[in-house]
Amino acid sequence: MAWISRLGDKAGAMSSVVSAMGCAMCFPAIAGLGAAIGLGFLSRWEGMLINTLLPLSAWLVLGLNALGWVAHRQWHRSLIGMLGPTLLLLSLYPWFKYGWSAKVTYAALALMVAVSVWDVWSPASRHCEDSHCGRASA
Repeated sequence: MAWISRLGDKAGAMSSVVSAMGCAMCFPAIAGLGAAIGLGFLSRWEGMLINTLLPLSAWLVLGLNALGWVAHRQWHRSLIGMLGPTLLLLSLYPWFKYGWSAKVTYAALALMVAVSVWDVWSPASRHCEDSHCGRASA
């Protein structure tokens, strides 16, 4: 189960970034970067990317980080991993009408990518509880 949450987290974060690259009207800075690396053709599917794929990717990352907590029991890693998709979903729905929601979206996408890179660089491992550490099972 650990490899599913590790792989899915990265796939979800990358699909969120690629989805945002397809919407030049909503996210001009990241869409410009997407066009510069050859993803300008995504603008044809702007509605589907923003209304369907971006929220689904955020929900996927949110769920997989919650499952990751079950696997490694490190609440701080899981909390940081769940913060990005939560901010992304908030910026897409209740905060979308405000001008600063685009900045929250950029920050959420950056946080999702940073947590994914952190997980590759320093993978989580299960921490034992104090009452069970050092005891051999007999």
